[in-house]
Amino acid sequence: MSTLLHIDSSPLAGSSISRHLSREFAQQWKQAHPNGKVIERDLIALRLSAIDAEWIGAAYTPEDARTLRQEEVLSLSDMLIAELEEADEYVFGVPMHNFSIPSTLKLWIDQIVRVGKTFAYSADGPAGLLKNKKATFLVASGGVYNADTAMASFNFAEPYLRSVFGFLGVTDAMFINAGGAAAIRSGKIDRSAFLQPHVDSIRAVFKAA
Repeated sequence: MSTLLHIDSSPLAGSSISRHLSREFAQQWKQAHPNGKVIERDLIALRLSAIDAEWIGAAYTPEDARTLRQEEVLSLSDMLIAELEEADEYVFGVPMHNFSIPSTLKLWIDQIVRVGKTFAYSADGPAGLLKNKKATFLVASGGVYNADTAMASFNFAEPYLRSVFGFLGVTDAMFINAGGAAAIRSGKIDRSAFLQPHVDSIRAVFKAA
C-alpha cells in the first residue's frame, strides 16, 4: 500500500496559499492511489520546541544505553521519523518567510535529522538513509523568486530544502512555486485566479504519471 506524508507549516488557516495547494496535491494523490494511505501532519498544531542540550545528549547516546528520560525526550522525534520511513512520498506546504522556510518547518527538520536514523556516517562520508522516497514542495511567497528573476538570489528556501533532503537521501524532489501572492492582498488579482495555474500544475503532475 502506497503512503503519502502530507505536511503543512503555514500559520494561516483558510487563507493559506501553501495549505490550499498541499490539500489539492493530497486529493489528487488519493485519486491516483485509491487504496493508499495519507498521513497528515500539521506542524502548527504540533507546537514543536527547539532542541536543547538534553535532546542532543539523548540523540548521541547509544540506544541500548539510554535512560527512560532520554527515551522520553526523543519520543516525538522517533514518531516523526517513523512517519518519514513509512511514507513512500512526501508533500510539503511551505510558505516563504523572510526569504527562507518558516520556523515551524525548521524545528521539524531539527527533530528528524538524526545520525543513525535518517543519515549515517561511513568511510565515504555521510549517507542518507531515506532511500527511494519522493518529495514535492509547494512553496508560496509574496514576491516572485524564480530563477529567471532579479530576486532569485533571495530564495533560500528551495536550495536549503534540496540540500537537507538530499543529505537524507531524498534526491527525487520537485518544487512548484506560487510566487507573487502579495498581489492578492493588494487586490491586483483574485485569489482563485492566482491559485488556478498552480492547481493546474499539480494536476498536470498526476496526468503525466
